[in-house]
Amino acid sequence: MKPMNSDVNSDEILNAIHKEVIDWRAWTGRVLVMVFAALAGLTVVALTWMTELAFGLFQQMQQSYWWSPLLWTPLCTAAIVWVMRRYVMGSAGSGIPQVMAALDGRVSPAHRSLFVSLKLTFAKMALATWGLLAGLSLGREGPSVQIAAGVMHHARRWLPDKSQVSEHGLMMAGGAAGIAAAFNTPLGGVMFAIEELSRKPEQRSSGLLLAAIVLSGLMAVSIYGNASYFGVIRVQNLSMALLLPGLVVAVLSGLAGGLFSRLLLLSIRGESGDRFSRWRKRSPVAFAAACGLIIAVIGLVSHGNTFGTGYAHSRAMLEGNDDTSPFYVLLKFMATWITAWSGVPGGIFAPALSIGGALGNDVAQFMGYANAPTLIALGMVGFLAAVTQAPLTSFIIVMEMVAGHGLVLSLMAAAVVASGVSRLLSVPLYSALAQLQLQRLPKNEQA
Repeated sequence: MKPMNSDVNSDEILNAIHKEVIDWRAWTGRVLVMVFAALAGLTVVALTWMTELAFGLFQQMQQSYWWSPLLWTPLCTAAIVWVMRRYVMGSAGSGIPQVMAALDGRVSPAHRSLFVSLKLTFAKMALATWGLLAGLSLGREGPSVQIAAGVMHHARRWLPDKSQVSEHGLMMAGGAAGIAAAFNTPLGGVMFAIEELSRKPEQRSSGLLLAAIVLSGLMAVSIYGNASYFGVIRVQNLSMALLLPGLVVAVLSGLAGGLFSRLLLLSIRGESGDRFSRWRKRSPVAFAAACGLIIAVIGLVSHGNTFGTGYAHSRAMLEGNDDTSPFYVLLKFMATWITAWSGVPGGIFAPALSIGGALGNDVAQFMGYANAPTLIALGMVGFLAAVTQAPLTSFIIVMEMVAGHGLVLSLMAAAVVASGVSRLLSVPLYSALAQLQLQRLPKNEQA
């Protein structure tokens, strides 16, 4: 016998399909989200081009006049901090904490521009590029998160009323799109959204926002090709011989990454009240100049290897063309920490991958492990997971560099172990920095 409500259910289904097809507001919103996602990806591509050009100019200057960083780097660092503090305070640091702060439920729509806006997008692009023109040890991936989030957030002005896409969803998708486009890894952007930015369950299952993240990543792939800036990690046949050196790399990278995270938080918070923290608070521009001078000296001592993102050094190491001193890990560690402490806009993803890769290479040399690229990959994923305490995102980013799937389980294990070790030394870095960002809100919204 035919059910009584079958006709009713059929009518409801047809009405839902009809409404979905003819609802111009829904389709306008979808098209706008995808357009702005493409724009966000292209903005990150523009940042990539700008920063590579800027660092190339710095390298030409340094090769022509070896002593020039001693003057140029401190001068630029001081000028960047002065401009930032006077005009765009919200552009300081990585950019990831700002997006996390903007997604916080305590932040009213009127104050989200303190953390994410088109003004901050353009300022971040200019100042991060200037930082690499100065030779500072920073990455563009963290800034890419804030930059792309600012572009996507601007889409809210054009969305029709009663759009199903929330302001939070736009910012989350934009931040993830920044990672996807910066690393040419759409899947890494999706995981970053889930692991670091997402706060509401419905955002995690939004097909439209996930499609926007993937589209942003494809913008970079379509222009630069499906290649990693660090090169390709070619893994040979694995055996049980990897177990001990792999474990050593995972634990050491966890300890080093946890120490880096703790040191960075202590120095940026300035809670210890030491002489340097008081100087930074009293005279931030002069302090930045001193940081720039130290970074220049470290760069010259390392024969220029610690300047910039670390992409070139890591690529040379993977290709077996690098004869860097074993002190590179320590020197790059210090240069990256001091760069972040100076307060300039810039990220730590790329330097973290460079430090971790060099740590893995050092272990391979010390333990006589023949397949050094394998330990380099484990060091990259371990140190990045330890610093960010985002093991899944770190695993996917490094996995994209590996030719073949033989190392997948080892990468995952290294990320989990290193992140666990890091948690013994430090709280999650970006969450803690996001809380510092929230202190810029009016007192009534901080409660």
